[in-house]
This record gives sequence, structure tokens and C-alpha cells, in this order.
Amino acid sequence: MSLQDNVWTLTLALLALLALVFLFVVTQAGRPAADGAAVQKKAYAMRRWLFAALLVLGAGVAWGTLVPFPIPPQYLGTLAPQVVKVVGHQWYWEMSPTRLKAGIPVEFDVTSADVNHGFAVYDAQDRLIAQTQAMPGFTNKLVHVFPPGSYRVLCLEYCGVAHHGMFGAFEIVAQHEGGQS
Repeated sequence: MSLQDNVWTLTLALLALLALVFLFVVTQAGRPAADGAAVQKKAYAMRRWLFAALLVLGAGVAWGTLVPFPIPPQYLGTLAPQVVKVVGHQWYWEMSPTRLKAGIPVEFDVTSADVNHGFAVYDAQDRLIAQTQAMPGFTNKLVHVFPPGSYRVLCLEYCGVAHHGMFGAFEIVAQHEGGQS
């Protein structure tokens, strides 16, 4: 049974429990009230148990969803990646080098000189291949293996009035055609 199936089953069970509590409250609504102190004592006890259950459930959900972090390296192959330094500016990309070899991982080290930018790589058919954020004071790494071709880089995050014109380009060549420039 997958994690998603377990979460679905747990959700259904909790909804059923909530429905039973609701039905209990509705059926008890017409009965005369008991001693206020006794009811209050039971309510406080129930509230403590509910808080403890929510605490355990919250800790379990947090642990279950955060265990995979931090994100492992994107590429663990034997080939050393080709490193491209990328700096986003209002309103252009500074990238070096821009001519790379096909079949060898390309590692984009992406940062920003001013505001947040969305670094998005598109192929010749304008399909989004990969993307990451360019943020001032932080370098994000994006690793991808490209086939030969021309690629465009666009900004996916609004960064000011000339955002629409913010683009860059790089070329991936077959290994026998040449190296980096």
C-alpha cells in the first residue's frame, strides 16, 4: 500500500470519526443538561486528548513529508558536469559559457544581481525543459543533460517593466562539433 493510499485511508477514517462525533452531539442536543462542573471536566479531558492526538498526527505528518529533505544532488553520474554561471539582471541574463557539449550534464549555477527571477530553459519547440529560481545572495543549481539543439532562457517571474524582453540563449552541440566557448 502506497503512502498516498495510507493518507487516503487515514483521511476517510478521520472523516468517519468526525461524522460520529457530530451525530452524537445532534442526538444529545434534546437531553436535559447535566451538572455543569461534570460536563466541563469531561470537556477539558476531551480537549487534552484531542490536542495530544493532533500533536502526534502533526508530528507524524511533518516527519513523513520532510524526511526526503534536503534534496539530494541532481546528478550522481561519472561525468563531471559542464558548469554554466548564470546571473539574472533587470532585464537580461548573463551566462557563460553558452556553447556546450551534448550528452554531458550541464550544471547551471543560477543567482541574481538584483531581484528574484525565474530561470526557465525552453527547447526549439518552446517546451519548458527545466526551471529554477534566481535569487539575490543565493545560488541555485540546476543540472540537466541536453540533446543537441538551440535553447532559450526566459524569466518566469515578473521582475519589472521590461520582464517580457528578458531572454538568453545557449547552444548544445554534438561532442564531435566542438567544445565550450
